[in-house]
Amino acid sequence: MDIYPAIDLKGGKCVRLSQGRFDEVTTYSEEPVRMAQKWKDAGAKWLHVVDLDGARIGSPQTQNLDIVRQMIRRVGLPIQFGGGVRSAEIVERMLNIGVARAVIGTAAAQSPDLAAGIFTMYGEKVAVGVDARDGVVAVQGWLEQSGENAVTFVQRMAGLGAKRFIFTDIARDGMLQGVNLLALAQIATAVPNVPVIASGGVTTLGDIDALIHLRQTAPNVEGVIVGKALYAGTVTLQDVLAKT
Repeated sequence: MDIYPAIDLKGGKCVRLSQGRFDEVTTYSEEPVRMAQKWKDAGAKWLHVVDLDGARIGSPQTQNLDIVRQMIRRVGLPIQFGGGVRSAEIVERMLNIGVARAVIGTAAAQSPDLAAGIFTMYGEKVAVGVDARDGVVAVQGWLEQSGENAVTFVQRMAGLGAKRFIFTDIARDGMLQGVNLLALAQIATAVPNVPVIASGGVTTLGDIDALIHLRQTAPNVEGVIVGKALYAGTVTLQDVLAKT
């Protein structure tokens, strides 16, 4: 199972939010590139980087993009990037600066024609972010509800050609309350032929064990993003990687 340490960028700093709330911000490092190197040194093979400012404003922000470029140049790990990626032009821009995989969410939820075109053009280089609150997809940096059920959404996106999903239970994100295995299983079984990456809630090594166990019935759960648990120290990346 692939492990993605999370680096959330806000104002050029490495932060974590609670349940996606911008008024619940904890700063963990003012040097995100150094943090990226720390995760590489601990054995990470991927990084999951989010431009929180971009997610809220609607396009990636220069200060945070400069940091992403530095990570690519100085750390060298493949980066899965999201936050304000809402057009084919921005996907292209991110791939051109060296991002390995771009994540679209709001654009996919609001414009099926745009999503289908992006899937056709970029294939495996794009993942769809499925950010759900109470089972309903949230958009615009998690600030608004789309009104669409998450299971229905992933089935619709798979029908348009989506190659990968990242499922986040917003209520669990940054709260250290465990993974919502039921919701994750519903998403994974709804699109059995499409890889799904879990996000939100990893707190202990028991959560990693539970995800590995879930793969027995939902083998398309291919990875997990780990954020707050690493920064709060409830798990170490070395121990998580040893499980997988």
